[in-house]
Amino acid sequence: MSKVETAVQPVSQAWGAGSAQGRAAERKRRLPTFSYLDAQARRRIPGFAYDFVDGGTGEHLGARRNKDAFDAIEIVPRYGAPTAVRTDVELFGRSYASPIGISPVGVDGLVWPGATILLAKAAQAARIPYITGTLASASLEQVAELCPHGAWLQLYGMPRDNHRVTFDLVERATRAGIHALVATLDAPVRSKRPRDMRNGLVVPFRPNLRTVWQVATSLPWAMALLSAGSPRFANIERYVGENASQAQAAGFVQREIKGTFDWETLKRMRDRWDKPLIVKGVLHPEDAQQALAIGIDGILVSNHGGRQSEAAPPAIDMLPAIAEVVGQRATLLFDSGIRSGLDVARAVALGADCTFCGRAFLLGLAALGAEGGDYVAEMLTDELRVAMAQSGAHDFTALRNASIRHPSRWR
Repeated sequence: MSKVETAVQPVSQAWGAGSAQGRAAERKRRLPTFSYLDAQARRRIPGFAYDFVDGGTGEHLGARRNKDAFDAIEIVPRYGAPTAVRTDVELFGRSYASPIGISPVGVDGLVWPGATILLAKAAQAARIPYITGTLASASLEQVAELCPHGAWLQLYGMPRDNHRVTFDLVERATRAGIHALVATLDAPVRSKRPRDMRNGLVVPFRPNLRTVWQVATSLPWAMALLSAGSPRFANIERYVGENASQAQAAGFVQREIKGTFDWETLKRMRDRWDKPLIVKGVLHPEDAQQALAIGIDGILVSNHGGRQSEAAPPAIDMLPAIAEVVGQRATLLFDSGIRSGLDVARAVALGADCTFCGRAFLLGLAALGAEGGDYVAEMLTDELRVAMAQSGAHDFTALRNASIRHPSRWR
């Protein structure tokens, strides 16, 4: 082999095709950004599963506006500063490797079977927080065991019997060692998601000829399903009844979960939970003020990824106004629309202490299988470092002092 041929040989050959380094280098070459992950995920999972994770409510305008709002934010670079950057962040007394966390997605096992377990392991390995959901495919106890450093629990309201199930979940979180509770506000009713309706998407999974064909032509997903089993409501099953079927668990979810909390219930939760308490789905500064008044520790600015109210503004457009209200009185968190480390940098520059994303991590699993969560955490953190260095910000204080143009910011 000539010197020229040696110089241009594929990365996988240069590292050794079977080595871990070689596989990692090849993944970075093939899947350098979110859009490449998204395209590969779409090829590997059934159409109904992709529609579920990618789709929004109505005409998908909310999710599209989230992306457009982020893309319009400009950071004016400054030069002459140190290029070595720090991404570690402290949240509620614990140190994390970067201001990137994993958002909850209900019925995550539909997108990739076994998703909850895989994401818990990825979060622990990357030393980032993971908000496991009320409707996750593994129990909160399993997540707390697999991710002791960063397991948080998202809660939906279940008001029957004076929130009997809601507060039992709080008790379980206490016993399991969950670090923070995240009470969801932004799902007061079930939204209309046309893609899921067209696909006849229900849990438990009831295949028809179309969906059987989709599964048959999505071998990686089908193999994962055989290994991990059908999506289930692992946190809910004990409340349905002994030996309850998945259909009965799904019926319980449909009847009981209302998806929001009033302020009085949050006060009760504050009294019962002595660890960090966060409210998720805040978009109005006055709601942030109300949360502060009852002693909430964290406020998560979110429009549910465009999956609830199509008329809601992009969450990133509301972040600066809420940051002005919150100041140093609570930890300010953000999700909805994060697709890159640059988006993370934009949100931190506008006031967020940490950002969360769900779609990117689930699509990482869909694209790469079990290693997908680890890959997305690494990809986003690497992109964040580049974005900070390119902005001339070696830490988050410098990033918040950057010159920013944010044309769609709410005023």
